[in-house]
Amino acid sequence: MKKLLTNLCFTFLVLSASAQMVHEFEGQKYYPEDDPLVNEKLNQWQDLKFGLLMHWGAYSQWGIVESWSICPEDYGWCQRKKGNNPENYYEYVKEYEGLKNSFNPVDFNPEKWAKAASDAGMKYLVFTTKHHDGFCMFDSKYTDYKVTDEACAFHTNPKANITKEIFDAFRNEGLWAGAYFSKPDWHSDYYWDPYFPPFNRNVNYDPEAYPEKWQKFVDFTHNQILELMTDYGKIDILWLDGGWVAKSSKEEMQHSLIRKGMGTSSGFLKSFAVNQDIKMDELVEKARKKQPGLIVVDRAVEGKNQNYLTPENKVPEEALPFPWESCIIAGGGWSYVPDAQYMSPRKAIHMLVDIVAKGGNLLYNIAPGPDGTWHDEAYQLLEAMGEWIQVNGEAIYSTRAIAPYKEANICFTRKKDSNTINAIYLADEGQKQLPAEIYVNSFQPKRGAKVSLLGDGKSLSWKKSGNGMLVQIPEKLRKNPPAGYAWVLQFEIAEDRK
Repeated sequence: MKKLLTNLCFTFLVLSASAQMVHEFEGQKYYPEDDPLVNEKLNQWQDLKFGLLMHWGAYSQWGIVESWSICPEDYGWCQRKKGNNPENYYEYVKEYEGLKNSFNPVDFNPEKWAKAASDAGMKYLVFTTKHHDGFCMFDSKYTDYKVTDEACAFHTNPKANITKEIFDAFRNEGLWAGAYFSKPDWHSDYYWDPYFPPFNRNVNYDPEAYPEKWQKFVDFTHNQILELMTDYGKIDILWLDGGWVAKSSKEEMQHSLIRKGMGTSSGFLKSFAVNQDIKMDELVEKARKKQPGLIVVDRAVEGKNQNYLTPENKVPEEALPFPWESCIIAGGGWSYVPDAQYMSPRKAIHMLVDIVAKGGNLLYNIAPGPDGTWHDEAYQLLEAMGEWIQVNGEAIYSTRAIAPYKEANICFTRKKDSNTINAIYLADEGQKQLPAEIYVNSFQPKRGAKVSLLGDGKSLSWKKSGNGMLVQIPEKLRKNPPAGYAWVLQFEIAEDRK
């Protein structure tokens, strides 16, 4: 009884996050949304489970990390290793920004990407319309640092407005469209004023000392985002990066930077504390007038405009009681790497299962190359994931977390608004066959319930064992499982375990 009450309490927390005031993850608070249209949309988003993230820009020509090499901070990812004069910062930036002129992805085929993503079981897209370097992959009228500028080699191509082409192609395959947008813009004179040298990722002047200049940057940012909300069809997610661009006191900024490992408790900061009020509430209101119900993800900024949290390149240890998504590199880096090594299908599928069992979504990053193509290995990986999901998708989509989310090598999901449980058995490395018996300790089917394996459907023999069950797997099914890497037992439990 004590264990049952514990499970029920945990599950209640997972299911009713919107009724709570505040939750925390790694020191960051989550504030539920009060807009009913957004909450409805978030509920739908939590059903999707699997999405695609794409970092792409002119920087792909050098095969380097996106944007960060022009940031004068002393981190490994900021190192300048390309160009003719990397030891001279200003010459390097000039050459880096000159990559706009030679950017010419002549093999750009968004329909091929969209088909591969759809076949893999992905349900939504987040595309980098603009990263921190300020290079726009859309036809913004507020800058000439864009893919459609006449100085860019690709501007005469019929598909030059890359963001529009990508959104159209993915929507045609039934995926949601999400716009990644960087709040900082290191190309804009309103952010990095050419009168002052940039000294880190932040604005290089004090916005409170130069309010008119800062207001111009606020207007510039709002205008570009509203372009995306107006001219690019239905947008489901506005995914904002650059969490240091936010309204906050210096004490709040210092605490945040220390928490993220960018400073120390002694007060030393690698990034200075700067209040950068982008007027986010006002921006979100304007954006939702264009796109009602729009999900906004103001990443790493505590408050109502971070509709879901986004652990970066990691998976939380436990289930989280609010909407969340792990953004994960599939291979290489966030941006294109010529010799990228991709995850194995087994690792990728197990990661997807682990995330979904904890109540989250997986946003899987694949980076296009300078010619507009993906690595062959990316297609192969997505194909393998799609084959598995084709058999076992019922255990992934429209599911919710249920305690305990995992026991030994078995993860659990619960079909939304039902008593149906999916027990997902994770195969060991090299394991091709199911075991003769599978013991499930945490759940027991209700009286007379059918236990079956997804992809097969036949009733399996089972018997009670303590608070769980022991399932017998016939030899024929053991040797010829319907999928590889993980297998799903499905059954109904009693009403009181929902």
